[in-house]
Amino acid sequence: MNKIKILPPDLSRKIAAGEVVERPVSVVKELVENALDAGATEIAVDLLAGGKKLVRVRDNGSGMGREDAALAFVRHATSKIQDEADLLAIATLGFRGEALAVISAVSRLTLRTSEGTDEPGTQVEREGDAVLAVRDIAFPRGTEVEVRDLFFNLPARLKFLRSDASELGLIAKYLTNVALAYPGLRLTAAHGNRRVLAGPPVESLGERIFQLYGKSVLEALMPVEYAEGLYALAGFASRPPAGRPDRTHLLFFVNGRPVRDKTLAAALNQAFRGFLEKELAPEAYLFLTLPYGDVDVNVHPAKSEVRFRNSQTVFQLVLRAIEKARLRAAGVKDLESFLAEGPVPGEAEGTIVSVEPRPGGQAGLDFKVSEGGAEFAPPPRRGESGVAASPEGGLRLIGQYANAFIVAEGPDSLLIIDQHNAHERVLHDRYAEIDRLRKWPVAMSLVPLVFELAPSQEVALEAGREALEAAGFRVEAVGGRSYALREYPDIFKPEEALGVVLTTLEEEKGGTAGKKGERLLATMACKTAVKAGEPLPREKMAYLVQELFKTGNPALCPHGRPIVVRIAKSQIEKSLRRPVQ
Repeated sequence: MNKIKILPPDLSRKIAAGEVVERPVSVVKELVENALDAGATEIAVDLLAGGKKLVRVRDNGSGMGREDAALAFVRHATSKIQDEADLLAIATLGFRGEALAVISAVSRLTLRTSEGTDEPGTQVEREGDAVLAVRDIAFPRGTEVEVRDLFFNLPARLKFLRSDASELGLIAKYLTNVALAYPGLRLTAAHGNRRVLAGPPVESLGERIFQLYGKSVLEALMPVEYAEGLYALAGFASRPPAGRPDRTHLLFFVNGRPVRDKTLAAALNQAFRGFLEKELAPEAYLFLTLPYGDVDVNVHPAKSEVRFRNSQTVFQLVLRAIEKARLRAAGVKDLESFLAEGPVPGEAEGTIVSVEPRPGGQAGLDFKVSEGGAEFAPPPRRGESGVAASPEGGLRLIGQYANAFIVAEGPDSLLIIDQHNAHERVLHDRYAEIDRLRKWPVAMSLVPLVFELAPSQEVALEAGREALEAAGFRVEAVGGRSYALREYPDIFKPEEALGVVLTTLEEEKGGTAGKKGERLLATMACKTAVKAGEPLPREKMAYLVQELFKTGNPALCPHGRPIVVRIAKSQIEKSLRRPVQ
């Protein structure tokens, strides 16, 4: 009896659907890409239950006739490529001819479309692989695809979807990227009766960033515009020394397609190395344009990754583009401009620009100092910097390495302690106890900090509001996309409190109230902990190590990163071939 069998067509279609349609945002992505390829200038998205119950995408694109509407549900039927040569220079967002076929295989789908001619429009109703009806309808030029009950016939996939708020957040992020890539597009999105995104068309990327993120974000960016031959990079990036504490606003577009790419990310990080404040990452909205034949977009089922024919050329292009943008932002002319314009009469031969570091403290590392040094029990012997007993036994503080690691000596080992992760653990455990007792000291802003949120952040705020308020944060809407931080825990400076709120919104991933509260506590501890790169006096190092070993888990920080590396004495002796008594 044969072991290998051909799968039934309905099963193979569901497997194919699982590769393309992972969750509601996949449906939105495929339908929006089809609308853009059809030349749409207006796209409206309606959602229910985070897209699990309903995804409706309507556009004013070219539409389809009755025959094309039927063919659109046949796998690999497409108008975007005709032969193998077309795969080497793909100019459209979609090209595989799979979207409607795989989406309809795992949903209840209705397609309405018209070319806007004298011919009537077409409506196609499908449920899974079954065609329920095909009829003529009155419909304006364009297409509307209504997807209901996603994965109704694939319960194994359905149960792994996230909460409605989390799925909605993913969709809001994707649509924000689309709005950035197409400033002239009118893009709206609603979740039930709530407007998630309202994006009227604008003239430029800068206007779109202002529209979506607000004035403060745009003012912290510098324009980027640079070309070498047929390769060009344009957009906006962080204006040094500003940056972000996360990488959520690191967006790349290749020939208008939002992508994730290691080459672009690595080049950008190298271009900003040494120019941003510590602990900050660059923010960027960068558009790379190059010949279609020099980039392969057919390398990932979701078309979210690309492969460059000349990756080194792309890498160097990003480096030079950011360097020139940085010099322009600092008021420094490049050599070509300087030679062309000549020296300005009366201008000094050289100008020295000094940049003072932003004031910062070591918030949260409270300690007491007595005449004998750091106060802890048992007190250190005179002339020594001691550390309280730990599971390793008595420790002797040696010092600090690279202003980031505390080095201590145990009876039979050397301990290297990450000062930031250690302080995170200490503060997290303290904050957890305060939270348990609901005794957060709250400060009120005399002048509330006003900030603006992107659509995905607004969704996250509603989902995480309960956890924020339980920890002493009160955020109120003040109109449009503007919000005000009215109250916050008194352990923070106002700017630190705002940083906690924004970081929490970027990290919002749904889950129970308990999990959200735990993530918030971890963020609060991270924001107030000492940073890598901060020199610490011996008293603070000793106190920090002592408190670390009083916590419930001195091995891992609240985010799960290791705190301590132990190097056994025997390992050192073996490596150096010198036993020590």
